[in-house]
Amino acid sequence: MPFLGQDWRSPGWSWIKTEDGWKRCESCSQKLERENNHCNINHSIILNSEDGEIFNNEEHEYASKKRKKDHFRNDTNTQSFYREKWIYVHKESTKERHGYCTLGEAFNRLDFSSAIQDIRRFNYVVKLLQLIAKSQLTSLSGVAQKNYFNILDKIVQKVLDDHHNPRLIKDLLQDLSSTLCILIRGVGKSVLVGNINIWICRLETILAWQQQLQDLQMTKQVNNGLTLSDLPLHMLNNILYRFSDGWDIITLGQVTPTLYMLSEDRQLWKKLCQYHFAEKQFCRHLILSEKGHIEWKLMYFALRKHYPAKEQYGDTLHFCRHCSILFWKDYHLALLFKDSGHPCTAADPDSCFTPVSPQHFIDLFKF
Repeated sequence: MPFLGQDWRSPGWSWIKTEDGWKRCESCSQKLERENNHCNINHSIILNSEDGEIFNNEEHEYASKKRKKDHFRNDTNTQSFYREKWIYVHKESTKERHGYCTLGEAFNRLDFSSAIQDIRRFNYVVKLLQLIAKSQLTSLSGVAQKNYFNILDKIVQKVLDDHHNPRLIKDLLQDLSSTLCILIRGVGKSVLVGNINIWICRLETILAWQQQLQDLQMTKQVNNGLTLSDLPLHMLNNILYRFSDGWDIITLGQVTPTLYMLSEDRQLWKKLCQYHFAEKQFCRHLILSEKGHIEWKLMYFALRKHYPAKEQYGDTLHFCRHCSILFWKDYHLALLFKDSGHPCTAADPDSCFTPVSPQHFIDLFKF
């Protein structure tokens, strides 16, 4: 952020070359001050002609400051994204680098806005936003909070347009609204960056998004070609075995009676439980039927309440242990041009890369 005052650390004035020579650009504060002086009325303003209510000098000064804030707010409603593919994660000051990288700074600088347009990265970004909503919302700066809600707005509009994964967004908005309700009720006890009225407006926006998603209806597509129901049973079964989320299996089972029959297969739910959980966890939450058989479907959802499931993403952020750089890896560029995704100086860059889960991303900035 540039300095508005005459500070020796500031970059100096901005100048423009004209036909008459060089002229200094006026800063935003000077423009606002001139507009404010133009709008001023000597010492008092009559707000209501009926009762003749008059502001005194202090109230007028408060109104002037509020106009300035509103002016700045209107001019800064746009996103402040750097759209960088990589950032250096430094946790302490050195001779070469001063300061350290925070969660809000990383969130601002990395290109999450484009990542949500990539189907491989969409679930990853949504999960990251959900974790931030649960525990890290108050640690974000004002600009990071604004970018957070701008990205969230893009995600909601994308889901409303293409109907892709609305369940994930509903869970995200539910967690976010619960967190905001707790923080707003505990004003003074918790640290909220920004005016309380801004947070109330954000909560109202979230409730409006939830209502839009609740009213979302999937339009039936008219297709004269091959459909999912036309596939043989063994292929449909293979598709169900590829799913790693039990709710996706249940949702697909609601499409046709055939898919419902395949989605109730005990072996399918057994494989899903074995993929996500260990055998020791099975023993603690065994659910048996009247005939003595294990109810794998009920066990899966019971285990989900007690243990975290394995996370599976098409693409994630990567961390280079050699360079301490967090970056998006473009596999197409990596194959064509042997591009590692960042200026790596290691002899074997691929051996230094580590996939970063959403929780690991947050843990990187816990100092």
